[in-house]
Amino acid sequence: MNIQLPDKVHRIIETLTSAGYEAYAVGGCVRDSVLGRVPNDWDITTSAKPEDTKRLFPRTIDTGIKHGTVTVMMEKEGFEVTTYRIDGEYEDGRHPRQVTFTASLEEDLKRRDFTINAMAYNETAGLVDIFGGIRDIEAGVIRCVGNAEERFTEDALRMLRAVRFSAQFGYQIAEDTKKAIRKLAPNLNKISAERIQAELVKLVVSDHPDYLRTAYEVGITGQILPEFDVCMETMQNNPHHCYSVGEHILHAMEAVEPDKTLRLGMLFHDIGKPQTQTTDEKGITHNRGHADVGARMTGKILRRLKFDNDTINKVTLIVRYHDQETEATPAGVRRAVNRIGEDIFPMLFAVKHADITAQSDYRRQEKFADLKYIQQLYEDMCRRQDCVTLKDLAVTGSDLIALGMTPGKEIGRLLEELLNIVLEEPQRNTREELLRICRERYSLSS
Repeated sequence: MNIQLPDKVHRIIETLTSAGYEAYAVGGCVRDSVLGRVPNDWDITTSAKPEDTKRLFPRTIDTGIKHGTVTVMMEKEGFEVTTYRIDGEYEDGRHPRQVTFTASLEEDLKRRDFTINAMAYNETAGLVDIFGGIRDIEAGVIRCVGNAEERFTEDALRMLRAVRFSAQFGYQIAEDTKKAIRKLAPNLNKISAERIQAELVKLVVSDHPDYLRTAYEVGITGQILPEFDVCMETMQNNPHHCYSVGEHILHAMEAVEPDKTLRLGMLFHDIGKPQTQTTDEKGITHNRGHADVGARMTGKILRRLKFDNDTINKVTLIVRYHDQETEATPAGVRRAVNRIGEDIFPMLFAVKHADITAQSDYRRQEKFADLKYIQQLYEDMCRRQDCVTLKDLAVTGSDLIALGMTPGKEIGRLLEELLNIVLEEPQRNTREELLRICRERYSLSS
């Protein structure tokens, strides 16, 4: 099998081999090349010790010298070059206490997580696949290298990575690997929130976000997202629904584009349903107030997982407003945009469409038609450039001060009143008209 190495990778490998060392592209870049994907980065493994690598290249950075990694700079691009190594005992579920450098490529590949990530390549030896990575790619299987329990004990995050890779490639997890995850899932509590967040996001934006179901089945979400487990176990007896809350969430995630904010919005949009569920005298379940409860829960969960404030704010707003109806009039749409926000409101069309798609057939076409009509009103509003916020108002606080108002809260209240007038009658958003209203209603001088 031939893999086209980038010129800079070829030059690094050539420099190392010309000096008498072994060197290969290794790991994810080889896997992606085999799959016909474009690798995000290229890692190189070599028999050369770090000091040898540093001697052979004019510009290097000691990025992980303790573990044998040197970043070789080629022009302005960096490539990680790591010495073949054997990992010692893992103390913290992530880092080996010590590493031993080795001259054996097989020993180095043996310590890697999954067979599909334990392949190496150079143009002389070709593809080195000691542990059956190609076989598992052809079978569509995620399988640990060697003993699965050992791999997961070394780094517990590998359990979540197994599900993430299966979601990215549409693969199944081998039974022995899955059995080890079920046994060791509690070890995920040793892993930092930042590392869990990074893997969770990759899973959520993958081609198969519904594989979060696998994470539930093997006990991973019970450790990192127990609120989702409650959703999976909450049934819905309502004509609008045909799934449990959790299954509805999974179908809704599938129905929206792989954008981080949108996918997270769908993951959490109904997270408050179990806490708000009631059953009426006919046995029908209801979840009044679940959006507000869910928004509060979402904020707490995203902060627990160390998400950035921008993501927390956007996803929380999506959850809060995902179920809110917009009055189907031009003024109703303007008021909704003003209330929800110009950046979030248009995202709700995709959110609501996905939500409806993941519901039962009951009144589905009617719901889609209503949503399409609201979207048309919104697009008309955008074309007209209607005023929906204070920044678009034709007068400012300075104009009101010039009319004789004293700076203070009263100006803010008056501007809000003017905005409410304009939301109902956008044609009145002219400086002359708004100043006239102020003079007439509030006895301000010219």
